[in-house]
Amino acid sequence: MKKIIYLVVLLISIVSCKEEAKKEVTEDTIPQETETSTVKNTEYPENVYWGDQHVHTSYSGDAAAAGTVVGPEEAVRFARGETVNSNTGQDAKLERALDWVVVSDHSDGMGTLVEIKAGNPEMLADPVVKGWYDGIMEGGDAGYQATRGIISAQASKSLPKIMMDPKWARSAWDTNVDIMEKYNEPGTFTAFIGYEWTSNGEVGQNLHRNVVFREGADKTREFLPLTTFSSAAEGRSGTDPESLWAWLDNWESKTGGHALAIPHNGNMSNGWMFRLERYDGSPLTKAWAEARARWEVLYEIYQYKGASETHPSLSPNDEFANFEIWDTSDLAGNIKPEDAIKYEYIRQALQNGLALEKKFGVNPFKYGIVSGTDTHTGLSSGAEEDNYWGKFPVDEPSAERWGKIYKKEKGYVRKAWTLGANGITGVWATSNTREAIWDAMKRRETYASSGPRIAVRLFAGYDFNTSDASGNIAESGYAKGVPMGSDLKTSSEGKSPKFLFAATKDPQGANLDRIQIVKGWLDTDGKTHEKIYDVKWSGDRTIDAKGKLPAVGNTVDMKTAKYTNDIGASDFVGVFEDPDFDPQLSAFYYARVIEIPTPRWTLYDAVNYNLKMDKDVTMIIQERAVSSPIWYNPK
Repeated sequence: MKKIIYLVVLLISIVSCKEEAKKEVTEDTIPQETETSTVKNTEYPENVYWGDQHVHTSYSGDAAAAGTVVGPEEAVRFARGETVNSNTGQDAKLERALDWVVVSDHSDGMGTLVEIKAGNPEMLADPVVKGWYDGIMEGGDAGYQATRGIISAQASKSLPKIMMDPKWARSAWDTNVDIMEKYNEPGTFTAFIGYEWTSNGEVGQNLHRNVVFREGADKTREFLPLTTFSSAAEGRSGTDPESLWAWLDNWESKTGGHALAIPHNGNMSNGWMFRLERYDGSPLTKAWAEARARWEVLYEIYQYKGASETHPSLSPNDEFANFEIWDTSDLAGNIKPEDAIKYEYIRQALQNGLALEKKFGVNPFKYGIVSGTDTHTGLSSGAEEDNYWGKFPVDEPSAERWGKIYKKEKGYVRKAWTLGANGITGVWATSNTREAIWDAMKRRETYASSGPRIAVRLFAGYDFNTSDASGNIAESGYAKGVPMGSDLKTSSEGKSPKFLFAATKDPQGANLDRIQIVKGWLDTDGKTHEKIYDVKWSGDRTIDAKGKLPAVGNTVDMKTAKYTNDIGASDFVGVFEDPDFDPQLSAFYYARVIEIPTPRWTLYDAVNYNLKMDKDVTMIIQERAVSSPIWYNPK
């Protein structure tokens, strides 16, 4: 009965707690969500909306050079659930449409490859560009070398001048804005206007950010996306994230609009993403911390190029830390320096953020959690292992794709099977509109899934009890506490925090293994710590003397790429009280939900094409979802 009640109440309209929900939505002077005759906002978030904030099309230089012909319009139509023609001429269609999407084409060189591939004489007059054109037209290894050459030139700040002319970006940006306006359908489907700012540091350290705008064409059309070379031309570092923050500040002040930036792939930054010094090596400052905290409220942890939640070396007691790990180099293939890993993953950054807040009074690493595909095919299929369309056209469905070389790194050859079919973002919003979903992103009421559409809720408060877990958890959560992404104030009565949690399996997916609460804290000596609590799990398993819960089991049939839901549970609901709480210590908490083992895209390919892959190819995956944290600060 409890399971039935919970599944129903997630969809029921609630009218209590109006003022708190409205306060969350309108913080930071963001205008209140607008209502139209066809769209009505609920009093507070009742539904989760699924989307991808990281999609590249033929307007991105590296994608186009690699053979991508799917443009922004086809990308949005695909996200909406329509059938489109893929880059290799196959019919492509999602099994389930998305609720929203951000087409985030690279700002550097936006639209230039469209001109190059079309043989624009002005472009081909440059001998370097002509060489790339010849390689792209030849295809095969020559095309691959041309693609790597373009990426390397952008990373080393040596793109030919003709490719940096803003007139190419103007045409592409206007078209992009028009397409997003055309397909944005309040209440039905949200098409965000956005782009990717592509800083590769000094030699290839990934510092990319996706910029997402709340508003439409009236505020976004006039200003071209920031490029690394336009910043440099103005006398500022083109690759320092502070350049982007300054651009965002200028854009907001001149347009009255609202924007945010989402970093990703710290795992390929060689220690630069979360390092404890500024880009130029100078000490961190309060102003720097305030700027980062203002513009970067979300971080992407799952995508095709590896997961960035945590690393086995950082979390040796986390049995699920070794998940889709890429830890061999930066974006350009440079070998990872010693100690770089501890500045690349979000869990350690969240811990370091507690210390920085104690120092500066503001937490620059106060990130909510999202995910996205980073597809460069225009086809956002990262949520579907059995319908995976790859990162580049060469990775679209074929019998050979698993063994193709994705990148030659220094000392390591990375093959395409290491690409993961990840991920998708869940947003708890009051309606499916730009305003409502963006506002939910801003207040961090988001979570990341590696693929499955698992419904996850997490609230923190001091007065939750078991009856809250058996009733309407949303009603109790907002009435008695705060949701994921929020701050929990100190109890005036000296109580320990309690966490009201709920997770429901993807209705078309696998059962759940367990739900965990991940805690990080700062001790009195300024040292950071973490601990993982298994708070609810399936079956009659018990935690052993070493504090470990036995594995859930495995039903995957390696010959058929099928599994059964004979193990696991359909949902978990409950209340968890921190048994180790110290009211004097800063801390954060987030939920992580683990599925039972299921086939990875590589196993589906092995069965579908009757292949025998190398022994080191990962065939089984335990998908998961990770909530945004809730922070506790003693004050």
